[in-house]
Amino acid sequence: MSEAELSGSDIYLQKEVVFQKGQRYLLKANSGHGKSSVLNFIYGSNFNYTGEVSYSIEETSIFNLRKTEISYVFQDFKLFPSLTLFENIQLKNKLTHYKSTEQIDALIEKMQLTHRRDSLVGTLSLGQRQRAAVIRALCQPFSFLLLDEPFSHLDNSNIKIIIEILNKELEERQAAVIITALDNLPFFEFDKTINL
Repeated sequence: MSEAELSGSDIYLQKEVVFQKGQRYLLKANSGHGKSSVLNFIYGSNFNYTGEVSYSIEETSIFNLRKTEISYVFQDFKLFPSLTLFENIQLKNKLTHYKSTEQIDALIEKMQLTHRRDSLVGTLSLGQRQRAAVIRALCQPFSFLLLDEPFSHLDNSNIKIIIEILNKELEERQAAVIITALDNLPFFEFDKTINL
């Protein structure tokens, strides 16, 4: 992007930007203005930037941070189409042992996906995949949850269900969330809106 496009950003070209645990952030911008890039910088999956991303946690390995401190729902979900919805969720949970099968099934039921639990992800709608990706992200410990346009394929009813689940999880973990969106999200209360 040009410097003119970046000049009004609350993140780009700023001396310092701090995200604090326990806070809820909305990262808002038009398409193509770097919302996903910022999350990828934080997650350590993209290093194509000038500056530094640092963490207040002593752990120095980004891979260990991803296991214990940062969970991410990617915009394209990163699900395996040849595995079932449940198998995709279990892939994460087998690494972390964070939730029991009963807890996972309860989340699947709350997300109204029980009838698709054993369906191949390749046969699911985009909205069903999006909900599965959210469940998978909750199957690990985290201090920061990154959600890249997590409601883009959902109706208001499903958005409210996810927000209720997220609110409970964030409160229990005292975790922060950074959600990207094209515009304001009326169903979610944020501590800070950051304009890219």
